Amino acid sequence: MTSWLPQYVLLCCSMVTVCTGASSADSSVCRSSAVTSCSDCLRRGPQCAWCFKEDFLKGALPSQRCDLLVNLRSRGCGPEFTEQNDVKVEVNATISSTQVTPKDISITLRPGTNASFIVAVNQLERYPVDLYYLVDVSASMQENLDHLKTVGVALSLRMMERSSDLWLGFGSFVDKPVSPYINVHPSKINNPCSDYEIRCRPAHGFHHVLSMTGNMSEFSHVIKRQRISGNMDTPEGGLDAMMQAAVCQKAVGWRPEAKHLLLLMTDQPSHLALDSRLAGIVVPHDGLCHLENNVYTGSTRMDHPSVGQLSEKLLENHIYSIFAVEKQQYHWYEELVELLSGSYLGKLGLFQAPNLIGLVLDAYKKLLSEVAVSVSVEDKAVSRYWVSVSPLCPDGSTTKGQSCSGVKPDQTVYFSITIGLRSCPEDVESEDITVMVRPIGYNESTVVRIRSKCQCRCGLTGRCQDDKESSCAGSQTSTNQRSDHGLTVDSKAEAQNHQNCRAAESDVDCSGRGVCDCGKCLCEESRLGTIYGTYCEIDDFSCPYEGGILCGSRGVCVSGECVCQDGWTGDSCSCSISTPSCQSPDGLICSGRGRCVCGQCVCDDPRHSGDFCERCPTCVSNCQPHWKCVDCHITHGLTQKEVGRCNHTCAPLVDYTDDASALTVETRTQCVYVSHDSCRYRFQTSSYSGQTKLYISTRPECVSSGRLIGTFLSVCALTVLCGLVVVAVSRLVLQKRGRSPEGAAEEPTYLSTGKDLSYIPTSNEKTVTYRRDNLPDRPVEMQIQVSKMPLGDPWQ
Repeated sequence: MTSWLPQYVLLCCSMVTVCTGASSADSSVCRSSAVTSCSDCLRRGPQCAWCFKEDFLKGALPSQRCDLLVNLRSRGCGPEFTEQNDVKVEVNATISSTQVTPKDISITLRPGTNASFIVAVNQLERYPVDLYYLVDVSASMQENLDHLKTVGVALSLRMMERSSDLWLGFGSFVDKPVSPYINVHPSKINNPCSDYEIRCRPAHGFHHVLSMTGNMSEFSHVIKRQRISGNMDTPEGGLDAMMQAAVCQKAVGWRPEAKHLLLLMTDQPSHLALDSRLAGIVVPHDGLCHLENNVYTGSTRMDHPSVGQLSEKLLENHIYSIFAVEKQQYHWYEELVELLSGSYLGKLGLFQAPNLIGLVLDAYKKLLSEVAVSVSVEDKAVSRYWVSVSPLCPDGSTTKGQSCSGVKPDQTVYFSITIGLRSCPEDVESEDITVMVRPIGYNESTVVRIRSKCQCRCGLTGRCQDDKESSCAGSQTSTNQRSDHGLTVDSKAEAQNHQNCRAAESDVDCSGRGVCDCGKCLCEESRLGTIYGTYCEIDDFSCPYEGGILCGSRGVCVSGECVCQDGWTGDSCSCSISTPSCQSPDGLICSGRGRCVCGQCVCDDPRHSGDFCERCPTCVSNCQPHWKCVDCHITHGLTQKEVGRCNHTCAPLVDYTDDASALTVETRTQCVYVSHDSCRYRFQTSSYSGQTKLYISTRPECVSSGRLIGTFLSVCALTVLCGLVVVAVSRLVLQKRGRSPEGAAEEPTYLSTGKDLSYIPTSNEKTVTYRRDNLPDRPVEMQIQVSKMPLGDPWQ
């Protein structure tokens, strides 16, 4: 019955997936105003179909081409003009299998559809077993290594109860042989235990010592020859070594027909991925074998593998992992085994032979009594597919997980697996991927080949309801038709379509970010953002940002550059081109000496500065050329009759005013001239019809020199007087403090600090070095004691 049951259930599931949906669906599910193409229609559900007959329902909306297949047929759309969601499941029964049935399945899916099938896993009674010992040989494992030397023969005898054929292998590990994991002093590299006068092995990432063998004496002999090594930090390189033991199939000698057990023995946690950055190792592990002369050569070049990467390789090579750890590290490995499929954790107080043998037997019985599967989709398509697994256990129960426990030999577990297609990649007609269904720990698996039909027969877009799309689809289907001269019939039309997909002065279709279909660009999808535009030239991710917003929300990103809105400029559209903020009080932009950039003045002449380019410290003043004229008038007296005497040094027009306040800002320039007697004369210049006129104030602002000298002497005298008063007062205060009430001088007293006076030395010792005349090259030292003054005596 086990031979025909999987195929029978498989066919039933396939029929239910396809047929029940079509019989119970309502035509309203397919009809929608949002449906404008064949692809849109087929995504509505597996029961929907699309009619691409050109004259179907003339004048009707495109959405009316999408309906149930039976409705389209009744309206005159023949089967040759229809597209539908045809889901197919085919089982290759020609490939025989012992434990996993079937071995090969082919499925055809459309977006939005799914297919179900059954995989049967039969548990055999007696398996050949390959057991590989992977042992931590760091210094702390010395005693445990000694106990291991008596395990081989005893374990072989006990395993005969479960398996008639047991082979053993052995490998050792410590850690990556680089700083800071090991001591890199020359004396420590070859012998890490030199401080303890013990000869140790050099530290190593992984050393494959013994390939799989059924000779227990050889295994015991190899174990007895093993010596410990040493490293610096606490974690070891266990995961690094496990990866090599799993992927180096040929070197280790794993047998294809045997159960593969990998036993890791350690008393410390393991390094994880990214830990190698401490040693400057940043290259991720590639998941490949790197053994030369049985030594792992990639230890100093590649990082530790990630837990997910290790789990994948253990599953791919059908390996059960068993962790034998001391109870102090049990909790660390308890979290690790949750992430590794088909793993078992054993807690040991001591690594003695009976404990190890019991651990291996218990792990073997538990791992074989639990049957689980893992379904893996290719990385490139994992986001577009979904998978559901439902096991049927031998006792008739179903579980929520993907495994059955308590399975006995010769019992079969059935797994109902459903695979659905969410969507297809853009601009592809079909896609082929492979899905692997692997029972964990079994050396057999099921290969599921999926062909996804992503587009309709009438072109990439599936829009064939009007003449334009039909002619375009026709050109695509007729590209293989050639004339007598070997040219394609529609080469001119195809060239025109490509030209319509190229921007001006560009020779690339759709800016290199899409495909040209019927003269229109279909832009590709990007994980960074959205690509759109007539030529796929616009996106929302490749231009400069302002305040975390693309182009400062004041423009669009075209071909990697911001095209700003009116009134804005700059790389990120952050500069306003408005000028009111640059208008100086005289109404000019930047005082007529600069440009307005981003709302600020940029002066044309570097000598000018200020918000409006109004300052110029190094420029010649407009007042300076008139100083000679003003001086002339001041010298000859400020009267109207003297105006004519200075005309040869002045502008033609000079006038006087008695009121300095009359010199207002109505004239162009206000000036000040300081005469030799320190008087300030205000004057202004004004231009009328090209002629300059001066207005000189007849009331200067003068300060008498005698008055200045008197003020200065008064300040000096007051300062000296204040200083004398302060000195006198200070002297009186000091004299008062220095006398007692009786008027006698009071000697200063010193208070003891509270220490015993016997501890206070009474003399100082000093060493004097001098040179004698008769011994000029040999200085002589002499100690001198100087008595200290008694504590209470006054200073003489």
